[in-house]
Amino acid sequence: MDPSKLEAFVNQALGDLGSALTASMVVIGDKLGLYRAMAGAGPLTSHELANRTGTHERSVREWLAAQAAAGYLDYDAATNRYALSDEHAVALTDEESPACVLGGFQGMSAAIRATPKVIEAFRHGQGLGWHEHDPDLFVGTERFFRPGYNAHLVSEWIPALDGVHAKLEAGARVADVGCGHGASTLILAKAYPRSRFTGFDYHAPSVERARERANQAGLDERARFEVASAKSFPGRYDLVAFFDCLHDMGDPVGAAAHVRQSLGDDGTWLLVEPFAHDRVHENLNPLGRLFYSVSTLVCTQASLAQEVGAALGAQAGYARLENVLKDAGFTRVRLATRTPFNLVIEARP
Repeated sequence: MDPSKLEAFVNQALGDLGSALTASMVVIGDKLGLYRAMAGAGPLTSHELANRTGTHERSVREWLAAQAAAGYLDYDAATNRYALSDEHAVALTDEESPACVLGGFQGMSAAIRATPKVIEAFRHGQGLGWHEHDPDLFVGTERFFRPGYNAHLVSEWIPALDGVHAKLEAGARVADVGCGHGASTLILAKAYPRSRFTGFDYHAPSVERARERANQAGLDERARFEVASAKSFPGRYDLVAFFDCLHDMGDPVGAAAHVRQSLGDDGTWLLVEPFAHDRVHENLNPLGRLFYSVSTLVCTQASLAQEVGAALGAQAGYARLENVLKDAGFTRVRLATRTPFNLVIEARP
């Protein structure tokens, strides 16, 4: 045994333990408005922050110290004041910025709460459905993905597809499958007023929330939401979109085959999936650590809980996704574009 290797690993594990606890600290800071109260306010004492947020000073004092130790806040020992830098404030308060991390912490903290259920799922192999998770997972997932969709969907991903931007501008029928709370659907509906959009999701509470969002945004005349699965949603469309959901499905080939049947003769399937290389060793990095972990808790279990249970996982990679689409009968499949976090695939019959 190499004692230095053991010591290095224990230090790494302690760092990971601190990271896990920091996730809870971020959720606390978000839900209590602590970050928002600090943004642009300059250095504050624990008493000043507690007064600004109507919270208990002693609890706030400990939270501030924990956040400073994690490097999220700056601390001035001479004045006993804490500050949130402008750069960190963007990530911790600005939900329109693609740098915002709040939804990720909220969603992953909720996913962790399912650990006892996931342990049992490891034993019986029947998975754990998306609907069986804490509702904070649904809210956090929408908050996590929406800033990226805002930044890339209309400006980069749609133009990367052959002829789709022109169709949407002229007026097209679009299905957004696995729409969740409707973030992607509403972004498209706002950008393309001549087109009509239908969001589908099997999770009824999410569909209801999406309807509320559409009404609040004044988009409910051209964006509607219905409860339906990826293998049964009705209608024919010029564009079908799946955002970060195919890998969660039990029968991705069956879902892809239904998409093919639902497309018009010149229709397009826009498939967005988490970025991954094709082989495990290529994904052994911080992003892979995140995606493999959430896939263990959520994505793989969701697929195993459904028919077929293909369990692609959140790190499927382009080659496996391409095989799924070709097995379903798509003859033209290409990687249209990519970001550090997304694979954007165009498929046509």
